[in-house]
Amino acid sequence: MINVVIAAGYATRLGELTKNFPKPLLKIGESTILGRMLDDIDRIPEIKEHVIITNHKFASIFEEWKQEQHYTKPVTIIDDDTSTNETRLGAVCDLLFAIEQLHINDDMLVVAADNLLFFSFQEFVDFAKEKGTSCIMCHEQPSIEKLQRTGVIVVDDQMKVLNMEEKPQEPKSHWAVPPFYIYRKEDLDLIRHSVENGCGKDAPGNLAHYMVDHTTIHAWEMTAGRFDIGSLDTYYEAVEKYGK
Repeated sequence: MINVVIAAGYATRLGELTKNFPKPLLKIGESTILGRMLDDIDRIPEIKEHVIITNHKFASIFEEWKQEQHYTKPVTIIDDDTSTNETRLGAVCDLLFAIEQLHINDDMLVVAADNLLFFSFQEFVDFAKEKGTSCIMCHEQPSIEKLQRTGVIVVDDQMKVLNMEEKPQEPKSHWAVPPFYIYRKEDLDLIRHSVENGCGKDAPGNLAHYMVDHTTIHAWEMTAGRFDIGSLDTYYEAVEKYGK
C-alpha cells in the first residue's frame, strides 16, 4: 500500500503564515502537522512508501524537510508544476498526476495533510482489509450547519455506503466524511478515468463521491476525533492545545 499525501494547496486562509510556506509543515510543538501524521502511518506494516504531492512553489521546501526525516519507509516528493492558487490542479487531479508520474499500481491510502488525528490509521487499514473494498472514513456530526459544508453519507448496517452528497442543504444522515480514503488497486482504473467522466477536480471528497456511484465502498467510523487546521485561529488553537 502506498501512502499518498495531498499537499498541493496554497492555504490562502492562513494569510502571511503560508504565503511562502506550506501549511502541512507548520510547527505543532517539536513536530509538524504532517510529521505527526506520518509518525503514525510509517509504523503501519502494509505501507511501503510515502508519496507527497505538492506544488512547484513549495516543492523545494518539502525536499529540504525530507532530508531531515528518518522514516522507515521511503519518502517521494512530487511537484505538480503549479505556482499559484489560481492555477492549482485540484486535489483529484493532483492524485491522478501522482499515479501517472510514479506509475502507481497498488492499494493507496490517500490523506489530506492538514489534520491532527487522535487515532491510528492502522485501524482504518485493518477495516479495509476485512471488507475487501475501497473505503472512506466517517464520524457522527450533530451540527446541520457543519454537515452542509462537508460530504455526507448514508450507510447500511454493514457500513456499506449507499449514497454520498457533497455539501447537502438537507443532509440525509449525520455521517460526515473527513478527507481520508483507501482505494484498492482493483479500482485504480476507475480513478484514472474519473475526471474525464465528470468527477469534480477540486476537493478529495469529489473522488469519494464519484467512487460511491461506481464501485462498492465501505465507511469506517473514526474511533476518536481529529482537529482540522483550516484557518489562523484553528492553527494557533492547535499549537496551544497540542503543541506542549
